[in-house]
Amino acid sequence: MAAAGSLVTDAVVSSALEGRIAVVTVNYPPVNALGAAVRQGVSLAITQAEQDAAVGAIVLVCEGRTFFAGADITEFGKRMIEPSLRAMLAQIENATKPVIAAIHGTALGGGLETALVAHYRVGVPSARVGLPEVNLGLLPGAGGTQRLPRVIGVEKALDLMTSGALLAAGPALTMGLFDELVEEGELRKGAINFANKVLDERRPLVKVRHRSGKLDEARANPKLFTDFRKANAKRFRGFKAPENIIRSVEGALQLSFDEGMARERELFDELLQDSQSAAMRHVFFAERQAAKIDDVEPDTPTLPIAKVGVIGAGTMGSGIVMNFLNAGIPSVIVETKQEALDRGLGLIRKNYENTAAKGKMKAEYIEIRMGLLTPSLALEDLADCDLIIEAVFENINVKKEVFAKLDKIAKPGAILATNTSYLDVEVIAAATSRPASVIGLHFFSPANIMKLLEIVRTNYTALPIVATAAKLAKTIGKVGVTVGNGFGFVGNRILAARDREVNKLLLEGATPSEIDRVLYEFGFPMGHLQMRDLVGLDVGWDRETSASSTVREILNEMGRHGQKSGGGYYDYDEQRNPTPSPIAAKVIADFAANQGVAQRNVSEDEVRDRVLYAMVNEGARILDDKIAVRASDIDIVWITGYGWPRYRGGPMFWADLEGLPKILARLKELEAAHGADFTPSPLIERLVSEGRGFVERQ
Repeated sequence: MAAAGSLVTDAVVSSALEGRIAVVTVNYPPVNALGAAVRQGVSLAITQAEQDAAVGAIVLVCEGRTFFAGADITEFGKRMIEPSLRAMLAQIENATKPVIAAIHGTALGGGLETALVAHYRVGVPSARVGLPEVNLGLLPGAGGTQRLPRVIGVEKALDLMTSGALLAAGPALTMGLFDELVEEGELRKGAINFANKVLDERRPLVKVRHRSGKLDEARANPKLFTDFRKANAKRFRGFKAPENIIRSVEGALQLSFDEGMARERELFDELLQDSQSAAMRHVFFAERQAAKIDDVEPDTPTLPIAKVGVIGAGTMGSGIVMNFLNAGIPSVIVETKQEALDRGLGLIRKNYENTAAKGKMKAEYIEIRMGLLTPSLALEDLADCDLIIEAVFENINVKKEVFAKLDKIAKPGAILATNTSYLDVEVIAAATSRPASVIGLHFFSPANIMKLLEIVRTNYTALPIVATAAKLAKTIGKVGVTVGNGFGFVGNRILAARDREVNKLLLEGATPSEIDRVLYEFGFPMGHLQMRDLVGLDVGWDRETSASSTVREILNEMGRHGQKSGGGYYDYDEQRNPTPSPIAAKVIADFAANQGVAQRNVSEDEVRDRVLYAMVNEGARILDDKIAVRASDIDIVWITGYGWPRYRGGPMFWADLEGLPKILARLKELEAAHGADFTPSPLIERLVSEGRGFVERQ
């Protein structure tokens, strides 16, 4: 190969001549986002390579850990700096010399759209590609909906774009998205060799826009789009982006390429201007912001977690320990009785077997993960653990007793964590001689699946302990949100406010199905009372102290514990399908009469305002109390842990969209009608007086 010669070089994009191949290299950390500097540099490099008679072909490659990982979303809504992404892509596609995209890491969104306008694509076996714009409430807006179906087929393209899933290099090669895979670690060399082969064999300039075979296949199936919508109706419920993606792909079949591109732009702009995309972009940044803890510097030392202990092998403890087994961390699980321990081990194994049966895990991994787990009936077997998580009954005295014992058993420097949902972590920590080493790790059920982990710090928790917990959350694949110590922390404190209003509405005359319908139509996966039935009305209920003081207590006393018993607020058939329950209705009506509450017709608007505004008001109080540092942290807790619809951005973001002046006025009306539960938070009063919102406050 001839010696390399420099064509153009700047801080972001450089170009060097390797024989007759111009290698255009982008280096724009951390993920080579397609911001203005990248677009300008690539455009200049392509122009110069086109004008240089010594250049026969062009290889486009990226430095760092990835190919272009998408557009720079911080530019959305701002004045476009030319060239636009579409203009840059048109320049690549219309180049008179072959352009080869060389892909490693991930080619996402605009990155894959860039690869699709290249005339050929090569990659390494570890590369992955995708068009995940749907996760931001958008569609691929630079030709993705028009070109990808032409390469891999309409159905596969629809599935990829509406799910936001990534496609591995092997399947991408099989589908024709990659033209060749080259040796891992040798991408630049392999791409240059491929480019020389293109020149030697006089291969044509292949433009995806001219392909029609895959579109013709789809045209032969007139029910394709109807069937796809029907099959994914549950997954798409409430989201606007999937439908716009489908409509844009329909355009690829019905319109010319240029007309399809114009249609794609219309549908993209429609989404970009919609509140759903704003909400989902808010969530994207909020998740990353949640990982940052204001007073914990990035260089704060963390403790090594080489072995973990979990106390309690019930549903929660079993789910918790699976997170560490999945991460390859040896663990000990402790119970007080052999039958309880065996039941927990059986549950863990069954979960793994179900995962393997669904093809989501190789069968041989079951024994590998189970082999990392040591069952025990003795707390003393936790003596060498770096982290011990207590997941016993939600009773402060029981937890204090456990921590007092752990204080004597755990090695110096071990982190002692409680999985409490509501209780005061400082009171639990006071049972030890090392409160600085105590922290709350509030997992959500099922703990092996749910992404949220509330990291509860006290006034005494040492900063390295907090930093270690935040790092550990990432290790086990959780979204960690650090919160302060107080009743219910963030998530359950707001849930308690919702629960309060739901219970009051029931007594006043709203039926379970009326209340749940409002929440379901708002976007929650299920209503509040359906959720209570699913979890089990007896969770946290004590038969010994039950005194028929609430509807829930009475239902439990009757043996109506929810879905698992065939009845709770609803009746359930053998498939656990709910129907309105005359029994529960009578319990509610009788209890209301005993309490002197006159029942009436309650409108859907009243249900909505009382339930949702109570949640927002409680969120504001949480910020006032400094239990949460950022409003966006509250949003992430409720989206990842409680099913708040992602396309509404979380309760605090939604409140800004709803309008804080409107919410304040309604809270005052509700306060006059229903008492101090609706007294507006001082923070809401302040923000309205200043003309600001929760998100602006951050």
